[in-house]
Amino acid sequence: MKTFREKVNVLFSKHEELITRKNEEIEEGNGIFTRYKYPVLTAAHAPIFWRYDLDEKTNPFLMERIGVNATMNSGAIKWYGKYLLMVRVEGADRKSFFAVAESPNGIDNFRFWDYPVTMPEDIIPATNIYDMRLTAHEDGWVYGIFCAERHDDNAPLGDLSSATATAAIARTKDLIHWERLPDLKTKSQQRNVVLHPEFVDGKYALYTRPQDGFIDAGSGGGVGWALVDDMTHAEVKEEKIIDQRYYHTIKEVKNGEGPHPIKTSKGWLHLAHGVRGCAAGLRYVLYMYMTSLEDPSRLIANPAGAFMVPVGEERVGDVSNVLFTNGWIADEDGKVFIYYASSDTRMHVATSTIDKLVDYCMNTPADGYRSSASVETLKRLIEKNLNIMKNS
Repeated sequence: MKTFREKVNVLFSKHEELITRKNEEIEEGNGIFTRYKYPVLTAAHAPIFWRYDLDEKTNPFLMERIGVNATMNSGAIKWYGKYLLMVRVEGADRKSFFAVAESPNGIDNFRFWDYPVTMPEDIIPATNIYDMRLTAHEDGWVYGIFCAERHDDNAPLGDLSSATATAAIARTKDLIHWERLPDLKTKSQQRNVVLHPEFVDGKYALYTRPQDGFIDAGSGGGVGWALVDDMTHAEVKEEKIIDQRYYHTIKEVKNGEGPHPIKTSKGWLHLAHGVRGCAAGLRYVLYMYMTSLEDPSRLIANPAGAFMVPVGEERVGDVSNVLFTNGWIADEDGKVFIYYASSDTRMHVATSTIDKLVDYCMNTPADGYRSSASVETLKRLIEKNLNIMKNS
C-alpha cells in the first residue's frame, strides 16, 4: 500500500504529464483553420494544490476537497511573449471565478498561475461572474468586461432560477491587481459586452447585446454598438444594432460578439457566436464578419453560415452542442490563435492566419435567406468549377 507521500507524488506526476503533453495538429480540415487533437485546458489541468489538502493530518484519505467542474469561456491576451488565457473556472459548487493560465506557444503547456484572480466586488455583490473579454486599450489600461449575475429580486417567492445580467467592468496594468469600476449602465440586460481597442471619435466604443431577459434576447436585435465618454462611469445612452439576428439562420435566437475585433488592412475582423433552437435544445456555433476601418460600426463582409461548429467530443459536456469564444490572439507574423470552449466544459485552440480569415470573410457568399437563393449561389460555383475542369 502506498504511503500518503507516495500518493501525493503520483498526483503531481500525472498532472505534470497532462500539462506538458504536446498538442498535435489535426491534418484534415477546410483550409480556413486548423484544429488540434487535445483540449488546451480541462478541469484536470487545475493545480493539485487547489483541489487537495496536502496535509496528511487534516486529509488522511487524500480526498479532493475543492472540486473543479469545468474550464471554459476564456479571454486571451499576449503578455510579455506568453499566451495568457483568462479562464472561467467553474467549481463543483457551480460558482465561477477567473484564473490565468499561461503557455509558451499558445497550443499546449498551459499552466495556471498559483492563485486565482481576486476580483473586487461591486457595490451590489454578484452571485456569479464569468466570461471575461480582455482588451488592451490605447488608453494604456487592460480592461476586462464580464458578466455579473445576480438573483432577480422581482421574481416570485420561491423562484430561485430567475436572474439578472449586467456587464461588469474592471481594469488592470498587470493582470493581478484589478480596479473594479461600476457596472455598465444600460436600458436592458447585457451580456457579451466587448470593448473596442481604439478610441472612436474620441470615445470608448462598446459592442453590446441588448436582451429582455437573462436568457432570452427577446426584442434585442443582435450585436449592438455604443459610444461612451468614460469607462469609469460607463453608460450606454444610444445603441444601434450592427449585426442583426435573422429568421432561420445560425443566429435566429441570439448572437453575441466574441473577443474584441482584430485590425487588418482590409477592415476589422470579428468573431462571434450565434444561437438557434433545434430538437436537441439551443445550438451554439461561431461565425465571422468584418467592419470598416473608417467606421467600425459599418458592416462590410458577412459570410453566410457558421465558421466553426462543435464536432466529436466537443458536442458533449455540461451544456452539449455548444461552441463559445471570447478570446483570440493575433501574432505579429499574422498567425491567429482562436480559443474556444466546447459544451461549457473544456477549452480548445484552433489556428489560422489573418490573410486566411480576411479571405474567408470577403469571398464567402452572403446568406440569401431563402433556399432558392442558396441554390443559385451554389449553381454559380458549380458552373465556374465545371468550366475550369473542362479547360484544364
